[in-house]
Amino acid sequence: MEQETQTAGAKKASSREKAGSQAYSIREKMSSSASPFPYLAPAFAPVSFPAPEYLFYSPTLLQLDLNIYREPVIKSLIKKHSEDLYRLIKKTHFDGKYYQVKSVRSGGWEYCWELAVRVEFFGKLQGLAFEPERVISRKRKKITFRYLILVNPHELWDEELVERLWNIQERIEFLTAKILFHECIHVFISLEKTLPSGLGQTDISLEFREVLEFANSGKLCPESYGVKLHIQNLSALSPASPESSAGKPGIVSEIYEFLIHEKYSIKKTDQAFGFSWSNRKISRNYARMAALKMAPYSDSNKKDWEKEVFRLSRDVEELYDRIDSTYVFLL
Repeated sequence: MEQETQTAGAKKASSREKAGSQAYSIREKMSSSASPFPYLAPAFAPVSFPAPEYLFYSPTLLQLDLNIYREPVIKSLIKKHSEDLYRLIKKTHFDGKYYQVKSVRSGGWEYCWELAVRVEFFGKLQGLAFEPERVISRKRKKITFRYLILVNPHELWDEELVERLWNIQERIEFLTAKILFHECIHVFISLEKTLPSGLGQTDISLEFREVLEFANSGKLCPESYGVKLHIQNLSALSPASPESSAGKPGIVSEIYEFLIHEKYSIKKTDQAFGFSWSNRKISRNYARMAALKMAPYSDSNKKDWEKEVFRLSRDVEELYDRIDSTYVFLL
């Protein structure tokens, strides 16, 4: 019998088991029996794992039938702004099943990338992009990377959005396209990191690399230094445990890249769809998520942890402001 090995793209799920258990519970409540969907198995870890409070959902939202959206309309909205992201979802249906989106051969091995997309209400987050599950078949010399995107159009009654699109169907389609566009940027950059060496890269990944290099350059001192300092302080405050990622080598660079990645994805999405978020709002949301990506706080140091998160969000806002004022993003 052919043996297959599955490993997580990055071992981060265990560091968030407590919050993750609530996500698994929500999956049990909301996944349909007609479409088994093991996307929240412990082997998976979302790129931006939420705090438990972000996972609560309102029962009133569940009364709305999201199936009135038209997939071709959503894909057309994404294609209008990015051919690369459109090609990523072109053959994918939003039913939670995996569809192959790319395949290449290199060094005698076949590399395949699969994507699953599901639209559902699940909490306060607009969307989640999960790090890939990797499936290795040595018999067939094949490596498959499986990505998952969850889209949560819970902000359908945002006043500005309602004024722009009064029709509920069009509003669902627009909001779903915007969220999917944002999450696809995360997946696209991650996907291209898994490509065998020597294969070309797209404008999206190349531009993100430029933004990341710029964010790490001396041009953004002292803002970048302040952000990294607070990440280091939060790492020191996080309780030591086998599941915690705090204190591990490279954690500061990893979390800093996460913050730049989110800034880039939000900026590109705002350029395409409008309804921009302020840097203050972005920094508040993602500073907390960055802290939770390392480890939750303990009861004994909650006040110190909260103060450090506040300082981090303040410096992240200043960093984002500097990026906006000094870096010209491609349209």
